[in-house]
Amino acid sequence: MSAKRFCVKVYGCQMNVYDADRVRTVLCSRGWQEVSEDEADVVMITGCSVRAKAEQKVWSELGLYEHSWQKDQRPVVALTGCIAQRLGEKALARFPYVRLVAGPRHIGLLPDAIEQVAAHPKSRINLLDTDPREFHALDFDAGDVTIKRENRYKAYVTIAHGCDNFCTYCIVPYVRGRFISRKPDDIFDECRMLIDDGVKEITLLGQNVNSYGKDLGLSFAWLLREVSHLDGLKRLRFVTSLPQDFTQEIVDVMAEEETVCPSLNLPVQSGSTRVLRLMNRKYTREEYFDKVRMLRERVPDVGLTTDLIVGFPGETEEDFEESMSALREIRFDLVHSAAYSEREGTPAATMEGALPVELRLERLNRLNELQDSITLEINRQLEGQVFEVFADDAAPRGNGFLQGRTPQDKVVIFEGGRQLLGKFVKVRITRAEAWCLHGEVIE
Repeated sequence: MSAKRFCVKVYGCQMNVYDADRVRTVLCSRGWQEVSEDEADVVMITGCSVRAKAEQKVWSELGLYEHSWQKDQRPVVALTGCIAQRLGEKALARFPYVRLVAGPRHIGLLPDAIEQVAAHPKSRINLLDTDPREFHALDFDAGDVTIKRENRYKAYVTIAHGCDNFCTYCIVPYVRGRFISRKPDDIFDECRMLIDDGVKEITLLGQNVNSYGKDLGLSFAWLLREVSHLDGLKRLRFVTSLPQDFTQEIVDVMAEEETVCPSLNLPVQSGSTRVLRLMNRKYTREEYFDKVRMLRERVPDVGLTTDLIVGFPGETEEDFEESMSALREIRFDLVHSAAYSEREGTPAATMEGALPVELRLERLNRLNELQDSITLEINRQLEGQVFEVFADDAAPRGNGFLQGRTPQDKVVIFEGGRQLLGKFVKVRITRAEAWCLHGEVIE
């Protein structure tokens, strides 16, 4: 097959980035050329289905190809990721240029399928999953592991696929399937090849990394320690952790292994035990607080973030105030907050007590105002301090500025040339905002 031109567009979580990078790498190894969207013969869109807004964004994106398709019969669009698993049939019916839909468990079949629709643009391929325990891995030749990455200096490595927790609001188990751990040797091999390719920081990914190894007779704490010992790796992170499976053993590894960053995202979702039960979250408010105390006793400088939903069906003003009080008492470094969004097919979508959207948004605004003030207070206490910052990219705005992260995962913007990219630099914090820190290089 002659060389083809492709473009990859990614929306959503780090797992979508990781999956897209794997497909990108295989296509490039087969002689494909990655080009801009306007030049592409095939556009692969990897989309998210966690919230309605994420789906709407991708759906609107698909509509933009109507004119070019009518004019030139290009590009062919491949819709992949969680959104494909949930809405792929509708996309095939609605958009004539969507020629391939593939759920996340069929990633291993994607390169061949993309080549097929490129060679036969009138063909249509449906790779949507029917078995939630089926999984088609994407294998690489030696040396090819995600060499084509979004970032040269840091990388994601998925250690497990799917989820068995079935929180009542969450679509993930339905679109990503049941929980499956990757074999540890595959993970170690991938990490080593990434390190050999210049990666300094690796983030281990899973819908619940703490469940890793339960189906293999292993534990996440063991895996975390083993990866942290790999020669050449400077920093190691992991997401996402579910509170019920976050153990003392994991905390001990974080405290004892210098490579493991003192940063953690531990989703609380609600500060109300009553709402947590409605969500089918398998812990109470008190148990969550115990996990935080356990962590901070061993890792006192930890950067702690969380996810929180407001406006869940049946949430009272008292329930909401319990979430607000959790923010005041725990004092998270950052909160990823969202107003509840119905996901068709989940139990919560048909629960009684749905709140008006206006009330959900009003509560979200109140919560964000509180958390912004807490984050700003925490960050201002860092002014004047010096951190080792990993310079991993150019700053989004402003020529001559770079961005990086502290071990606690705080974003720092500082002046510096591109020769600093991929290096660890000492930065003194000069000014704090709620969403980032500003600093100056001192070494």
